[in-house]
Amino acid sequence: MSATRSISTGIRDCPRLIRFTLKAPTNVEVEFANGSQYNLPAEFLRVFSPAVDSKIRSIGGEKVIYGRRYVGLMSAEPVGNYGVRLLFDDLHKTGIYTWDYFYHLGSNKFTLMRSYINTLRKHGLSRDPRAKK
Repeated sequence: MSATRSISTGIRDCPRLIRFTLKAPTNVEVEFANGSQYNLPAEFLRVFSPAVDSKIRSIGGEKVIYGRRYVGLMSAEPVGNYGVRLLFDDLHKTGIYTWDYFYHLGSNKFTLMRSYINTLRKHGLSRDPRAKK
């Protein structure tokens, strides 16, 4: 018996992925059999990483990743036939992005990003990295 960790995306029948393109360092493009195409920026993918990460700030129990406006994508490593592990230039590499999760992110991109920006504002944080001293 093996243990698996999954993310519930609410998508019962995700269309089949027909194209995945890494456009390092800026974005990932995905296309699905139903004609849906999504351009997913590096910052968006980093902020919505499916992995638990030590660089997340917990504020009142709410997990907030900030300062990733200029994060870049370095590589994508296939994981089975169901997803990829993305390596970012801040060295984050623990999340596995499944094809279903890419579809969820693409389908909800604007709502998710708006919610993220509102969360940052609520906590006085910024998408911009902190200035180096």
